[in-house]
Amino acid sequence: MKRLTVIKTVAPDDQMNAVDFLAAVSGLSRVQIKDAMHKGALRRIRKGEKATRLRKATASLHPGDCIEFYYDEALLATVPPQAILIEDKGLYSVWNKPAGLLTQGSLYGDHCALLRQAEQYFTPRREVYPIHRLDREASGLLLIAHSRQAAAKFSELFRQGKVDKIYRAEVRGNLAKHSPEGIIDAPIDGKEARTGYRVIAYREDSTTTVVEVRIDTGRLHQIRRHLDGIGFPVVGDPRYGRGNKNTEGLRLSATALHFACPFTGIPVTFSL
Repeated sequence: MKRLTVIKTVAPDDQMNAVDFLAAVSGLSRVQIKDAMHKGALRRIRKGEKATRLRKATASLHPGDCIEFYYDEALLATVPPQAILIEDKGLYSVWNKPAGLLTQGSLYGDHCALLRQAEQYFTPRREVYPIHRLDREASGLLLIAHSRQAAAKFSELFRQGKVDKIYRAEVRGNLAKHSPEGIIDAPIDGKEARTGYRVIAYREDSTTTVVEVRIDTGRLHQIRRHLDGIGFPVVGDPRYGRGNKNTEGLRLSATALHFACPFTGIPVTFSL
């Protein structure tokens, strides 16, 4: 599978459309380039502007444009799972993200990301802004804002800890015997982190425990790292589970969101 990176500034005599420009410098066919562009693999950076993904084959390039093209044949061939819209509130929407779907794209494209699916879902098309994230391996509820104002208001709610996020996880071992509920407050990457859990059920047939989890902070892989840190890794965790394998994937899901709507002040709850 081919993978390459092209980073190049358009010279005064190179003014042409994006496909022709990349065909001349990448060695890829026009069909390959068009597919990659459609899936978000090409970014244009102009002085004084934010980087923009170019998707149209006829997009024009101007002298001084910096072109970043990240081509990963394997990733571009991936067919992503589809997210499900739970509720559309106009200024924001709530989605059920399946395991295996990114929250947002990377340099190599965004066709495997929830934000891109949401962008393509609505007609007319809306702006999409990520407010919080879930690991690619995890599933569950995610909120997306559809205006800068909404994004700012929700970001402030999350920053102030005014969004109650509830998760469900299945961990290896009998956590009920260890402690049926508790708080894990070990620092993560040198920063304060706090995870609360409550045992829901112990499954003797699989020697696993189902727990409800709430977090007060949002550190990288916080739930997975904290539960593994006390000796009860999440089932199917490919990174922190110490060889913990499971054909059904990571058993971690965001099951509920509760907050006061920043526009109406009315408490709302979304749950799976």
